[in-house]
Amino acid sequence: MVRQWTYRLLQPFLVLHLIILIGILGYIIIEGYNFIEALYMTTIAITTVGFGEVRPLSNVGRLFTVFLLITSWVTFAWAIARITQFVVTGEINKYFKMRKNMKTITQLNRHVILCGFGRNGQQAARTLKNHNMPFVVIERSEESMEKTLPDFPNLIYLIGDGTDDDLLIQAGIERGVALISALPDDADNVFIVLSARALNHKLQIISRASDESSIPKLRKAGADNVIMPDKIGGAHMATLVMIPDVLEFLELLTTRSNEQFKVAELQVHKSARLGELNLWGKTGCTILGVKSNSEYHLNPSQDYYVNEGERLIVMGSEKGIADARELV
Repeated sequence: MVRQWTYRLLQPFLVLHLIILIGILGYIIIEGYNFIEALYMTTIAITTVGFGEVRPLSNVGRLFTVFLLITSWVTFAWAIARITQFVVTGEINKYFKMRKNMKTITQLNRHVILCGFGRNGQQAARTLKNHNMPFVVIERSEESMEKTLPDFPNLIYLIGDGTDDDLLIQAGIERGVALISALPDDADNVFIVLSARALNHKLQIISRASDESSIPKLRKAGADNVIMPDKIGGAHMATLVMIPDVLEFLELLTTRSNEQFKVAELQVHKSARLGELNLWGKTGCTILGVKSNSEYHLNPSQDYYVNEGERLIVMGSEKGIADARELV
């Protein structure tokens, strides 16, 4: 993408240099001038300053000069129009912003790639931002992205098709920790999941699905989790009728994040009983559960023995979680 923009911006200057090169070669071949003489004649012809000729031109040389004058005049007019267009339409600003995004992406590591920036993609971006998780957005529609940028300052994004392997590589998929495919079309999501899994087999991949029949296809393609927003939304509304306060509290746990309150996963690197770790007493963190393989143990007792490789789900302040991570 950046290479295309670079070519578009440099195109007028490349054409101008081509005209100069043609002029130099023409005078050398037709009139037998040396390089300096040919460069001088080309310059005074293109700029129409009217200085004298190096020596009298032949009829062929004069015809070539006429051709060079007309061609250079048309080329200069076109180049000035193109450069003016870049400035007026803001394409130069877009170019430098895109270069800045690419430079930032090359410095990212263990980030999330978010494909699709519709309603679901924007909500995912807000949650990632609240949890200080670095992420890169890939959006197909530049017009749609321009409309949403005021709500997402300093957003790192690429314009293009998320099914393109080259674009995923530009987004740093080989260094990423997760990919979220939030496109409205299930077929596009399948292609993105296939490409992402092939490029990084360790990547955590979460995909959106609109049709329930697409879920097994997405899982076969390599998705770790498949989410149906409509299904979750309906269940969410029904649950609000039965246990509204509990559900709002769970939303608070999963969507809010600041220095005083955070929910995090901690990987255990040394086996011990929870009572021996004493995370509450030493860090102020509360253990909500333990994930062992694919099973969850909720509200474990102090006698629960955690093994290396298991994950603790804890709640606490940012500093407390950092201290707890050191303990486990």
